[in-house]
Amino acid sequence: MEYEMNKKPILGITMGDPSGIGPEISVKALDQAKVYEICRPLIIGDAGVMERAAREALKRQNIAIHPVSSVGECLFRPGTIDVYDLRNIVAQNLKIGKVDAASGEAAFSSVKKTIELALAGDIDATVTNPLNKEALNLAGHHYAGHTEIYADLTKTRDYAMMLADGELRVAHVSTHVSLREACNRVKKDRVLKVIELAYNACRSFGISKPRVAVAGLNPHAGEGGLFGQEEIEEITPAIEAAQSKGIDTIGPIPPDTVFAKALGGMYDIVIAMYHDQGHIPLKTLGFRYDKSAGKWQSISGVNITLGLPIVRSSVDHGTAFDQAWQGTANESSLLNAIEYGVKLCG
Repeated sequence: MEYEMNKKPILGITMGDPSGIGPEISVKALDQAKVYEICRPLIIGDAGVMERAAREALKRQNIAIHPVSSVGECLFRPGTIDVYDLRNIVAQNLKIGKVDAASGEAAFSSVKKTIELALAGDIDATVTNPLNKEALNLAGHHYAGHTEIYADLTKTRDYAMMLADGELRVAHVSTHVSLREACNRVKKDRVLKVIELAYNACRSFGISKPRVAVAGLNPHAGEGGLFGQEEIEEITPAIEAAQSKGIDTIGPIPPDTVFAKALGGMYDIVIAMYHDQGHIPLKTLGFRYDKSAGKWQSISGVNITLGLPIVRSSVDHGTAFDQAWQGTANESSLLNAIEYGVKLCG
């Protein structure tokens, strides 16, 4: 049994913004024995915050919080949550459910340490809980989100965001920019690079011959130039270049139908031209709100950064300050991210 445990990948899981739901969904996820069946999980953040989340938010008195200062000290044992203790915030001073610079700093330092551990080879993959972009910037870290932090700290130039939920996968040409700027970024070289990153990602998931569908930017994929020239001048040349490299690439396909086709099994991944074009179909699929119960029934899906020298998967939702520290937050997306982190290690 010990030999089998030692072969499982070590996953560094960031605490997320401690004013949000990251700590409590981490406790919920790591309280499930099935997580330890596939990996050796380690929370990276503040042990005091994790202790408070377990006792106060979730009323879990049976879970032990085990602070460590190195990966070698971890127990990796169900019923005990190992926490790489950065002591980066005072748990009792948390401004729960509010944007706070101290929480933004704690979230950033957790991400930074996780990346450092992965680059040093101390952990096999990284999984991120949600941070708040406003709090991050108030703390003096001027990034648009996790993707940009990872790219900067790993010195990665060519990268892309990918979302996945079940059989629906989407990679993005651009993400955290204005819609006007997103249109300007639809260029042949960038579209081709994202096609290549998406294709390689599908291969890593075990898909031997990935089918890549490319969405148009404009309604009806431009309708032959009637509604815009981007499909003719930038997207189609990128598709043709990918095809010449042996990548099974189809498009440009009207964005109002391409996701339904992919969900039906016609394609393995879709290339979206901008943030909301890709996020809306994924979150419509994975997010389910129960009106009668007044709560989210399901929040599934995972965010993966392609092109990095280390593995990074993430929850596909925000800090949910309105739900924070009430014990009701849904851990499904974090469990999805952990599963994908393990797959990517393979």
